[in-house]
Amino acid sequence: MKKTLLAILILFSAFYASAQDRGSWGIGPKINLYTHTGRGAVFGIGGYFRYSLTDALRLETGIVIPCKSECSVDIGCDAHYLFHITEQWSLFPTVGVNVNDLGKWSCGFDVGGGCDYRITRRWSTSLMFKYRFQTAMFARNPILISLGGTFTF
Repeated sequence: MKKTLLAILILFSAFYASAQDRGSWGIGPKINLYTHTGRGAVFGIGGYFRYSLTDALRLETGIVIPCKSECSVDIGCDAHYLFHITEQWSLFPTVGVNVNDLGKWSCGFDVGGGCDYRITRRWSTSLMFKYRFQTAMFARNPILISLGGTFTF
């Protein structure tokens, strides 16, 4: 029993230490353009938080405030699998879930892809395209174009 408990503690301490590696956390602003919404193009401003589980796998959660009347918020969580092309460039497919109020409340999931370009050791920029499948009957499934900047620490 003591050996099992010790093994579990060692395992958790390894995960705790890896969460403090440089570059595994990121935060930044982003702008979204929602097209094909049935209400014209909708522009949004917000921010996101990234956590890298491994070198290739990361999670991103974000909140965007659409700048259109009768729109209040867009909240989402995505998973990215990174393909490091060069030292500066990374390509990634993305899948995620979301809740939004682009007229009325709906939820759904996204599929898409994007790229990151590392400007400096701590700053990078990101461009992403996503197709959103949502439950709302009043609006079409929008296509999202996102542009953001990330500060990693």
